Amino acid sequence: MTRSLTLRALAVLALIIVGEIANGTVRTLFITPRVGDLAARQIGTVSGSVLILMVAWVCSPWLRASTRRAQWAVGLLWVVLMMAFEVAFGRLVTGVSWARLAADYSLARGGLLGLGMAWLLCAPSLAHTIRQKSAWPGRNLAE
Repeated sequence: MTRSLTLRALAVLALIIVGEIANGTVRTLFITPRVGDLAARQIGTVSGSVLILMVAWVCSPWLRASTRRAQWAVGLLWVVLMMAFEVAFGRLVTGVSWARLAADYSLARGGLLGLGMAWLLCAPSLAHTIRQKSAWPGRNLAE
């Protein structure tokens, strides 16, 4: 990955993180009291995945990760940094236990965050593909 692509990828990830913080705030304040913690976290993973794809789709032309290799590299960078952020934020800001963090990634325990991270990995490539498939004939939206 070039330096400029890395910087653009970090900027888009910052937008994703801001969106995910808003998603988590809405989940905590409004959804958790109505459906309980586990269901709220599952709903939050789905809504967060939609948010991630929307940000990746909107930012795809600016990101300019035009090759599959670049798109997967961006996705991998996003996953590594997002997991680090999730652990740091969870442990240091909200005081979540290690067991709770692990449960969020465990499908056997109802956690969907592992699937959310897989979605984040795929988001740059998926967003680019959707943009290319929806481009008008003779018009490349990624340019």
